[in-house]
Amino acid sequence: MKIGSFDIANPVIAAPMAGVTDKPYRQVCRAHGAGLVVSEMVTSRSDLRHSTKTRFRLDLAGEPEPVVVQIVGTDPDMLGEAAQFNVENGAQIIDINMGCPAKKVCKKAAGSALLANEPLVADILTTVVQSVDVPVTVKIRTGTTPETRNANTIARIAEDAGVEAITIHGRTRECKFVGAVEYDSIAEVASRVDIPVIANGDITTPEQAKLVLNYTGADAVMIGRAAQGQPWLFQQIADYLATGRYGQIPSASDRAQTILDHLGAIHAFYGDGLGVRLARKHIKWYLAHWDTPISETLRQTINQTENPTEQIALIEQFLCASMLSAAA
Repeated sequence: MKIGSFDIANPVIAAPMAGVTDKPYRQVCRAHGAGLVVSEMVTSRSDLRHSTKTRFRLDLAGEPEPVVVQIVGTDPDMLGEAAQFNVENGAQIIDINMGCPAKKVCKKAAGSALLANEPLVADILTTVVQSVDVPVTVKIRTGTTPETRNANTIARIAEDAGVEAITIHGRTRECKFVGAVEYDSIAEVASRVDIPVIANGDITTPEQAKLVLNYTGADAVMIGRAAQGQPWLFQQIADYLATGRYGQIPSASDRAQTILDHLGAIHAFYGDGLGVRLARKHIKWYLAHWDTPISETLRQTINQTENPTEQIALIEQFLCASMLSAAA
């Protein structure tokens, strides 16, 4: 698959997730087979660029190409200016968020709320495409409600505006992340547009990724929550799509090293205090996929520590003890 002039390494893409797909996480996803990674959404408001959250999200140093930055907002001119700013900051592809169902985003009429205003969608996409000389993509849902699905119309608007790829999550804004994903809308879009279509939503296994691609005719899959705590899922899916086979998950020692390296990268990126707090959710996800359960006492100790050295030491001790017990 190509987006603009960029050849994407494989059709398995790491989804943008606010509070998750920061720079350390994107590096882990790339190292474990993601063909493309997308940043957390960055606000289009210039007055917030110096906030702590946005400063971290704007750090693209050392990112592998192509660097994809997702922007969010409702004002076409602000989004156009934000696209220019992010390209100057190192972005090589601009993705526009029209898919987030979060209340704090939608109450500002941004994210998936935009799908209810097709003329505004057209204005935003046209303005952003004309503002930058890099590829522009968009991530949407199938509509605002099950009764008002308009993904096909939005996709045609996007293609006409010059957007070079579209990602579709197979639920509506109203559905949030509840209920079964609906792939028929994605299949309809894929059959009617000439730009790449990326299927997203509850793709949790290599086999399911293949089924979704076959059913929808999409060009790639985007993996989000399923890879939390098991980033090696990207490589498994990529291998299965390429060969029809995939290997076992990495060895316990390799997974343990990934966990420890990821935690260390979080601490180094954010600093000790913030790094320890942000690492906790990743620890929870990793341990949910670990071979043996952790005691509630140790879990609480890990969650309560504010010391980065202690946090890593406690995790390392648990992982080593678990592997020794399994080998006995």
